[in-house]
Amino acid sequence: VSSRNDQTIVALDDDPTGTQTVYDLPVLTEWSETIIEQEFSRGTSAFYVMTNSRSQTPDNAARINEVIAKRLMNAAKKYGRRLSIISRSDSTLRGHYPLEIDVLAKTLQQQQNQQQNDGDDDKEDDSACMIDGQIIAPFFLEGGRLTINDVHYVAEGSKLVPAADTPFARDAAFGFASSNLLDYVEEKTGGRIKRSDVMSISIDDIRRGGPERVRAKLSQLSNMQACIVNAATLRDMQVFALGLLDAESKDKKRILVRSAASFVQARLGLPKRPILDASVINSSGGTE
Repeated sequence: VSSRNDQTIVALDDDPTGTQTVYDLPVLTEWSETIIEQEFSRGTSAFYVMTNSRSQTPDNAARINEVIAKRLMNAAKKYGRRLSIISRSDSTLRGHYPLEIDVLAKTLQQQQNQQQNDGDDDKEDDSACMIDGQIIAPFFLEGGRLTINDVHYVAEGSKLVPAADTPFARDAAFGFASSNLLDYVEEKTGGRIKRSDVMSISIDDIRRGGPERVRAKLSQLSNMQACIVNAATLRDMQVFALGLLDAESKDKKRILVRSAASFVQARLGLPKRPILDASVINSSGGTE
């Protein structure tokens, strides 16, 4: 899934494992204004910011996301880039959800308002639109984490186990009781978002309706509505990403994504590569 030439996609990664499905991308381990602006000044189409926020307290995680979002917005405006943010997190549903996605949405809106108050509202700025929807896409192919009929599973050997029935659900900091992602969203938001208000992109939508069906459903999102994505293959996620791209570019939808690693790979259009072997490492100068 290719991006527009003037767009920069930034994955805020809450744990160092998030880059395992991608390659040939900058990975920032600090987020000073100077470092972030360097990527925008180069016209970088995509890069990671390693926040490691999953290991932080909620207050610290919120502060990190707020600071980075402000700096990304300012850099995008300065260099005339359109900004797309992915909140990359755990495929077993652990992490600061909905905190981080809420902070990103609030900060982006505040930055939009500030830029308009500064007299910059004479033209449309796609990097600072109201957030229409939040996507929850925890599919991770290599880890055997699949979402089918709205239920998220973890592969254990030859079996698919509902995520809430695994040890991950008993995590001391990020435990949960719901494997059905509609219920998970309601649970984690403390009932602020009801399961009946959560949209679902089914595997049938993806495989029978294709990107057009995905786009049609995403175009209905408004006011930060939650939407979960079912996927059992990387192709499912690639088709979803195509529909998302159309919803953003053609319908002007502004959507934040909370995902595991496979979505980032699909969104960037990166083909799978085999595991590195000695010949590749040696040819890249890894040994003397």
